[in-house]
Amino acid sequence: MENLENQIEKLENQVVEKIADNVYTFGVSKTVGRVFGIISLNRDPMTLEQLSEAMGMSKMRMSQVVREMIELNLAEKVFMKGVRKDLVKVENDYYQTFIALFTANWRKTISKSRLHEHSLYKKLLHLREEGVLNAELEAQLDNLLVEIKGSLDYLDWISRLIEFFESGEIFKHVPKAEDK
Repeated sequence: MENLENQIEKLENQVVEKIADNVYTFGVSKTVGRVFGIISLNRDPMTLEQLSEAMGMSKMRMSQVVREMIELNLAEKVFMKGVRKDLVKVENDYYQTFIALFTANWRKTISKSRLHEHSLYKKLLHLREEGVLNAELEAQLDNLLVEIKGSLDYLDWISRLIEFFESGEIFKHVPKAEDK
């Protein structure tokens, strides 16, 4: 029979893989998810060296992963008196992790989409000003302008939804398990 230490290590690996799968559903790499899981299970901040060893990765690659995690608001560097190396910690609140992942992806989507929609809108207005349009072309142009307006309204709604999550207002309407 396997010793207890090996059994626990296997279970920890399963938990880390489940966290990686969950993070992946938000469009974040499984590598980021695994690192997030390792730090979460550790409960204490970890150094790049510790993370590199735990993941079997180079320190340079681990540094890139940690930077990505910081950009996604999944991790932060922390200072600990007497420790010279950078320490990385994660939020152990699943709700805040969900909000960070949800909002990071949607913010990127909104940013790209708004730039695209505004560019299309300008081109359509330029076409309208450029020359005389027959009724059929004007109707097509108007239809595209209405479509773009609807898309921009939708992007505004998503922005407000992000604010709803980030402000914590969501928990007034959908309470956390411990708030029930």
